[in-house]
Amino acid sequence: MIDRFNTPQTDGIEVDLLGHSLLIKQDPNSKHLGTTVWDSSLVFVKFLERNCKKGEFSRAKLAGKRVIELGAGCGLAGLGMALLGCDVVVSDQIEVLPLLLRNVERNLSRAKYAAADNSYMGSIGKVDVAELDWGNETHIAAVSPPFDYIIGTDVVYKEQYIEPLINTILALAGPKTTVLLGYEFRSSGVRELLSELCQKHFSVKRVLHSKMDPKYQHPDIDLYIMRVLQKPGEDSFEKQDGSAGNVVDQLDESEVSGEDDGECVSQQNVTESGTPIENVQRQLEASLSVSKDSVFETRRQGSLAARLLSDIVPSRP
Repeated sequence: MIDRFNTPQTDGIEVDLLGHSLLIKQDPNSKHLGTTVWDSSLVFVKFLERNCKKGEFSRAKLAGKRVIELGAGCGLAGLGMALLGCDVVVSDQIEVLPLLLRNVERNLSRAKYAAADNSYMGSIGKVDVAELDWGNETHIAAVSPPFDYIIGTDVVYKEQYIEPLINTILALAGPKTTVLLGYEFRSSGVRELLSELCQKHFSVKRVLHSKMDPKYQHPDIDLYIMRVLQKPGEDSFEKQDGSAGNVVDQLDESEVSGEDDGECVSQQNVTESGTPIENVQRQLEASLSVSKDSVFETRRQGSLAARLLSDIVPSRP
């Protein structure tokens, strides 16, 4: 049972991660969705923590790798990678950068101080903050691609921003780049287009929920590991890097319905038809039936309902 969970109405959230206590500030008065710590970023960093000792996402494998976070918002996911020794660029629109920079400076300095006194924590990577509007060639060139890892959590909510996101990922990636995306199901249209474009350019694997932190997971939140599809004549990523595949399994018929087999985002239990209020009620009922006593879920769905019923439409490109 989680004793504290974030809501958009709070000015910050405390996260215990990899032996460090992070204080991530957010802005409940901002109209920009990037100033809130969204649930999939918590699921993402707790997945890293659970798998940090061995396998593809161990500290030994990640230390020194170059990482860029797209739509970093408050910066939690990027900080999580830095705690594992990665050199990270956290990026977002210019309106979000002041809050993002404060979170990075405050938490990174505290983490490095703690690691200096406790060598078992491992080395801490550096974190740079950069403006990056998706599709902006000047911004992309300024961060010096390619990167070893490209990460993002809850970065796209509208269909018109999916293609710029995918094109930006491709511009930042090299032949061995791993892409990690956290996605929370909200819109069938967004899911279908995201699935289509992901499969066009990447091999896609979904992280099994059994590999996630048991407290920080939800049926509507998935993590995906993607790698750029190789052109004819090029060696596959698996041949170049034999570490792939020990944390995730390919989508199969036992995980998703037959009509969605192989899609980037799996079929969800709640369909979106009817009025917004009816949709919210169905989402609440379906989710709360999974775990009626979960504080995590009650607060998560309460936050989602407040957002939807207030007609705040996310629009972070």
